[in-house]
Amino acid sequence: MDLSPYLETLRRDFVSSAAPGGEDVTRTAELLAGSIEAAIRLSMMEVLSAAADEITDELDKSGHPATVEVRMRGRQADMVVTDAPAAAPAPPPTSAGDSGDVARITLRLPEQLKEAVEQAASAESISVNAWLVRAINASVHGGPPTSSTTGRARFGRRITGYAQA
Repeated sequence: MDLSPYLETLRRDFVSSAAPGGEDVTRTAELLAGSIEAAIRLSMMEVLSAAADEITDELDKSGHPATVEVRMRGRQADMVVTDAPAAAPAPPPTSAGDSGDVARITLRLPEQLKEAVEQAASAESISVNAWLVRAINASVHGGPPTSSTTGRARFGRRITGYAQA
């Protein structure tokens, strides 16, 4: 997506709005428009990035796990849609520990969370217990996230790309 036509329209509208002020005001507007182009381009990138995040969230909510990214190529902004990778086969549940002892606990979950856990376990074709053991183990030991969270990074704003001098 070439941002230049949008920037040119904004510059032209800004300069024409200064015309009633006379030649000096118009010239000042032209100088200002040229000097703030980089800031406007950056703001447009932030808008595109925010839109990509919202679109990604909506795709995720609608059951179409994909990521929408904005990539810069020179002065061009490219919108790229990447399908979520196919779920890797679920690793076997972690062992009970060195001693082999297994502890039993009672866990009370809100109904909505329970349903979400059941759906996540079902999506990975494992039992709820195995899913919970794996999720807790990853949380406690800092292991990799379960495959149900790999569709999209949940870190807030993220800008990726390449820089060229």
